[in-house]
Amino acid sequence: MLCAGEALTDMIHQGDEQWVSRVGGSTWNVARALAALGEPTAFAGAISLDSFGDALWSASEAVGLDTRLLQRVDRSPLLAVVEQGEPPRYFFIGDDSADLHFEPALFPAGWAEGLRWAHFGGISLAREPLASKLTALARELKAQGVAISYDPNYRNLMDERYAPTLAAMASIADLVKVSDDDLRGLFPGVALDEALARLRAFNPAAYCLLTRGGEGASLFHGAERCDARAPKVTVVDTVGAGDASAAGLLTSLTRHPQRRLQSHLHAALAAGSAACLQAGATPPPPAAMQQLFEQLEGDAAR
Repeated sequence: MLCAGEALTDMIHQGDEQWVSRVGGSTWNVARALAALGEPTAFAGAISLDSFGDALWSASEAVGLDTRLLQRVDRSPLLAVVEQGEPPRYFFIGDDSADLHFEPALFPAGWAEGLRWAHFGGISLAREPLASKLTALARELKAQGVAISYDPNYRNLMDERYAPTLAAMASIADLVKVSDDDLRGLFPGVALDEALARLRAFNPAAYCLLTRGGEGASLFHGAERCDARAPKVTVVDTVGAGDASAAGLLTSLTRHPQRRLQSHLHAALAAGSAACLQAGATPPPPAAMQQLFEQLEGDAAR
């Protein structure tokens, strides 16, 4: 597995004048979740040389990520300021930050051998010159037979200029993960069903995971569709739940390609719900994910 994009620091408002920093970033969260679930995974991106970058590097190593494609750059860190709310509200600080100086040309020879899936998305695809480099990398890997996963993970900086990137990535993606909030942001003023239809029209044969928070999720594959509710858990917070659900689905598709569509959806929901058991964008504990998966499978069988 490869996840390419942003690794950043979440600055989370705790109320009054209290803030706490947490490692994060949409594509990096997916990478950590995949590694925690036992998938050999590399993260490709650039981080700063300061203490924020050190924390991201240490957290990458701690979960067993392959760091050969993780570059250190003498630039400022990328920060995401997370304001309270559900879902949380974000804005970003990093006009010339380390992530923008990522260079795929520096990868070692033969780095893509054995690669099966590559995941892209997040704000990295809305920040130039990084976005163009990542889109080109995705196209190159697709041409080599690598399956592409894409989660736009809508944020406010994805305005009308993002439309060509959305079309380019959705057209080559074998899996698109999107939330109902993402659809509202990407297709403003468009009814949810129509927005989903427009997104799927880029590549109707792709898997498409639509998450709706506590309301559950739907998984599409061609003309096939299944729906399920999320298992009931004691939610600490929902930060990173969507990223974990993408990792859960990728893991299921890779390890169990013959599973029925409903079981793949259960794997995604189990991973996302397991991530909600801990604070911050913490990878889903494999034992908790498996327990929730079995619960969903059992409920569906009754």
